[in-house]
Amino acid sequence: MTNLKNEFLIILKTMKFIKTAVLKVFLICLFFSSCKTNDNVESPNVIFILTDDLGFADLSSYGSNTINTQNLNYLAKEGALLKSYYSTQAVCSASRASILTGSYSNRIGFSGALGPNSKKGINPSEFLMSEMFKQKGYNTAVYGKWHLGDNEKFLPTNHGFDDFFGILYSNDMWPFHAEYPDSYPDLMLYDYDRPVEILTDQSDLTMELTRKSISFIEKNKDNPFFLLLAHPQPHVPLFASSKFNGRSGYGLYTDVIEEIDHSVGLIMESLRKNNLDKNTIIVFTSDNGPWLSYGEHAGSTGVYREGKGTTWEGGQRVPCIVWYPKEIKPNTVLSTPFMGIDWLPTFASVISSNLSENKIDGKNIWKNLTGRSKENPHEALFFYYHKNSLHGVRYGDYKMYFPHRYRTLNGRKGRNDGTPIKYEYVDLLENELYNLKTDPSETKNIINEFPGIVKKIIALADNKRKEIGDDLTNVIGLENREIGIID
Repeated sequence: MTNLKNEFLIILKTMKFIKTAVLKVFLICLFFSSCKTNDNVESPNVIFILTDDLGFADLSSYGSNTINTQNLNYLAKEGALLKSYYSTQAVCSASRASILTGSYSNRIGFSGALGPNSKKGINPSEFLMSEMFKQKGYNTAVYGKWHLGDNEKFLPTNHGFDDFFGILYSNDMWPFHAEYPDSYPDLMLYDYDRPVEILTDQSDLTMELTRKSISFIEKNKDNPFFLLLAHPQPHVPLFASSKFNGRSGYGLYTDVIEEIDHSVGLIMESLRKNNLDKNTIIVFTSDNGPWLSYGEHAGSTGVYREGKGTTWEGGQRVPCIVWYPKEIKPNTVLSTPFMGIDWLPTFASVISSNLSENKIDGKNIWKNLTGRSKENPHEALFFYYHKNSLHGVRYGDYKMYFPHRYRTLNGRKGRNDGTPIKYEYVDLLENELYNLKTDPSETKNIINEFPGIVKKIIALADNKRKEIGDDLTNVIGLENREIGIID
C-alpha cells in the first residue's frame, strides 16, 4: 500500500511539472505571437509617391480622356480613390513640410518655395514622418525632390532618412530657366549628402529614381521600410525618357504622366516579385495643383477653378489614391475632405507610434480609408497662402473665402513651348461662399443665402487665427513655431 501511495505521488508531481512546462511554452508562444505585429514580416511597408504640380484631372481614373494611367487605375480600382483630397498649400515647400510634420505649413514657419542657398529649412525640433518610422525600426529613404532646405543642416539624411538620391529644390531652379536663366546656379544631383552630378538634361531622372526605389525595396524585403518617392515631374521643365518622349501622341505632358504611371507599374512588379504586395501601403498624390500659365506643359484641374498658387479648388484639390489590400476594400471612393496634414497621424496609428510632442493639425483617417467610419475627422479645413494669409475655410460641403488678392489667367490659354504667360491679379473684395457639392466650379456666390453657415465659418476662422495667425487681418498667432534658420 505504501509503494502504491508513493507511485501515486510521483505521478502527481510529474503531471504538475508537465502542466507547468506546457504553461511556460504557451506563455512564450503568446509573447512571440504578440510581437508578431511589430516584427519585420508583419509591419506594413509604406511607399508614398508624391508628384509635383499634377492636376486633379490628369489621371484616367480621375476623368482624363487622353492620359492612359493603367497602373494607377489598378491601384484605384483595388484601393481607395479620394475625391476631396487637398494639398495643404498650393506651393511646393510649404505643402511638403506639412505632409512630413502633420502640421499646417504656416504653423511651422513654412511658406512659398525655398530657393537655392536659402538660409531656411525644416527645423530640427520638428518630428518628421521619417523619424517616426525610424523609431519603429523602419528603414527609410527619399528619392527625388526634397525642397525643405539645401543647407547641410536641413538635408534629409539629417532628418530621419537613411538614404537620399535626387535634387534639393525644384527642377526649374537651374541655368536653363524659361524666364530667369541668370537667377540660378547649377542644379546638382545628390547621392546621400553629396552632389555627384550637374544636371543639364533631366530626361532619365524619372526612371533613375524608379530604379533607386526598386533597389531599396529589394534590399529591404526582409525589413519594414518607408519610401518617399518624390518625382520632380510634371513640374516644368518637362522631361520624358526616349522610350516615352512622343509615345502618347498627345504631347509631352501626357508622355511625362504616362512614364510616371509606368514607374508605378515597375514598383508594383517589384513588390509582387518580393512577396511584399499584400503588406505594403501605397499612397499616390501631388504636392499641389497644376501651373496653368505654362499652357500645354501644365495639367488640368477638370471642373475646378484656377490652379497652383491659389487657394481656389484647382490649386489644392489633387488626385490621391491609397492602396493596401489587407484592409482597404476594392472600389472604395471617398468624398470626405482630407488634407496632406493627415498622413503623419494616420501612419502613426497603423504602426502604433507615438506622435510628436509638438502640436499637429492632422487627423487619423485610417478608419475612413478602411470603411470603418464615415464621419468627417475635421470640423473644418483651413486654406492658407503667402506668408500666413487665411484665404478660405472648408466646412462640410461649403467653402468660404475672405478678401484677398489672387492670380488668374481669366480664361486665357498658355503656350505650348514651355514658356509661361503672365498672370493677372484680382482682388476679392468681400466674403464669398460656395456649395462645393452643387457648385464644384465655384461660380455662384451664396453668401447671402446661408447666414448661419457664414457665422459658423467666421467663428472657426477666428479661432484658427488666434492659434496660427492671419496676415490679412493682422492677427498674430499664439501657437506658431519657427522655421529652421542657419546661424
